[in-house]
Amino acid sequence: MDVELIEIREFLASHAPFDQLPAGVLDALPQRLTVRYLRRGTPFPPPDDPEPNLYILRRGAVELRDDTGNLIGKLAEGDLCPRPCEASQADMPFDGQTAEDTLAYLLPCAELEQLRTEHMSFSEHFDASMSQRMRKALDAIRDDSAGTALMTVQVGDLLARPLVHATPDISIQAAAKIMSDARVSSLLLLKDGRLAGMITDRDLRNRCLAAGLPPSEPVHRIMTERLHTVRDSTLGFEALITMSRLNVHHLPVLDEHGVRGVVSTSDLVRVQSANAVYLVGDVRKADSPETLAAISAKLGELQIQLVQSGATANQIGQAITAVTDAITLRLLELAEADLGTPPVPYCWMAGGSQARREQSSHSDQDNALLIADHMQPEDDAYFKALARFVNDGLNACGYVYCPGDVMASNDKWRQPLKIWTKYFNTWIKRPDPMALMLSSVFFDLRPIHDPEGLFGELSERIHAMSKKETIYIAYMAANALKHRPPIGFFRKFVLIRGGEHNQTFDLKHRGIVPVVDLARVYALSAGLDEINTLERLKAAGEARALSADGAANLIDAQEFIGTLRMRHQAAQLKRGEKADNFLAPDDLSALERGHLKDAFALINTMQESLGQRYQAGRFA
Repeated sequence: MDVELIEIREFLASHAPFDQLPAGVLDALPQRLTVRYLRRGTPFPPPDDPEPNLYILRRGAVELRDDTGNLIGKLAEGDLCPRPCEASQADMPFDGQTAEDTLAYLLPCAELEQLRTEHMSFSEHFDASMSQRMRKALDAIRDDSAGTALMTVQVGDLLARPLVHATPDISIQAAAKIMSDARVSSLLLLKDGRLAGMITDRDLRNRCLAAGLPPSEPVHRIMTERLHTVRDSTLGFEALITMSRLNVHHLPVLDEHGVRGVVSTSDLVRVQSANAVYLVGDVRKADSPETLAAISAKLGELQIQLVQSGATANQIGQAITAVTDAITLRLLELAEADLGTPPVPYCWMAGGSQARREQSSHSDQDNALLIADHMQPEDDAYFKALARFVNDGLNACGYVYCPGDVMASNDKWRQPLKIWTKYFNTWIKRPDPMALMLSSVFFDLRPIHDPEGLFGELSERIHAMSKKETIYIAYMAANALKHRPPIGFFRKFVLIRGGEHNQTFDLKHRGIVPVVDLARVYALSAGLDEINTLERLKAAGEARALSADGAANLIDAQEFIGTLRMRHQAAQLKRGEKADNFLAPDDLSALERGHLKDAFALINTMQESLGQRYQAGRFA
């Protein structure tokens, strides 16, 4: 093959959708193309084409404008002319013009149609939306992983044995015999065909034998009544995360007909390692901050294993946060054991990525204390000591002190309910730059320890206040536009120049944070109490705070960018390096770069839309 044709073939093979074509087809394709040079300022596509063609940009740049002259898109190297073979020149939904001297490869529309007819994966590119392409790219990342069993298997498929059950009025001894005969570690208790409770081997030991309860007593005396359940269609990984978060080893499984069985950690272990569950179990047994630090050191390995198993960013975030929550709770228990019973009820609140259940290993810490209003001034000495114990313990476990000092050990963020209410009222009524910065932190709060339910009242007050204040939402919208995706004119990546991270971009602050900020504004505008970014977007779409398509597209963009970030960090951890958020485009395949540009462009479009809705320029 001619050297020039080889160069064209390699170019096509590195760009979607031509990378989906078989090698033999790619070998023959360059000979079916023509090359055209367009000077700057040439209409695009050129009106003098003798026949309609698909334009594939090799070099140069093209601007696309609507009928009012507004810029609606830009094309650069590797991009295709939108809808080239589906409309006549007069019917094109845009006016195009080359913004610089441009070289393009031309594929006749008849040839394009033949390729689409013969190669389904190639054809799907033209039919798929941006969201569908990103979802496909995310699936490709997961398919490259070592194993995806728990990502695809449903818990219903793990229930090999018939349902083992009894009624709550049988004796404890009779229940134990049923479990022994069936060789099961748990027993569902049904009343009139409905789930009434469950007992496990642990309940028999702790609630019967250790408590000296006669085995002749009815089993309902030791059963757990308030049960968390999963559907038979729940993915194995989701069940695993639920077990990790709740520190349980059995979950009843329901289908459309009622109770179907129980899934246990043993069932999941048969499919794949359940490290998150075991880490949480180890945390609960830890007797010192030093022991917790040793357990926490395993989080990097957990992230590596989850990436290798095909987990998405959201799944990894849920798993790692479950361990962080357990460490936080154990530190609180150790603090209370050292300091004594709290003088009044309190709530430990996590902020940031821990609150949103979106952590990687290890994030810095953001937290605060909400204390009952009847606390006395002298009570603060106790809570100050408790906060210092937990903050120091988290730091020892790798969750470094917050650079902005947003921690419970800071006197300002250790306050009774009435003061927290006043804080939010001030921030919402007078949204100056500092208030907006603090709002971005404190509108992402989740209770980690709250035995008296103090957080519920604060949350209700916050959402009631924020939903009514449209000016405040407009300020928050303007604040959400400050973190822009790293993509410039003609879909070119904007990279860091010089320094330690030369020729990279920050996936967290330029990719993840913009979607987090958008989701927060959508949630606040609709008075939604979801905290997780994907849950916020889904709820906002259902509440019509943004379109259903907009919500779905942002969810896919966030998952794609986040999964690339988790994979990048896992590779660093595996090499023994410190994980960071700085990714070089050269570390990605051409297809991944293209999808990442799509994701960044989508986020930018959604930011522009939000800015126009709230006239954010007035509040910047």
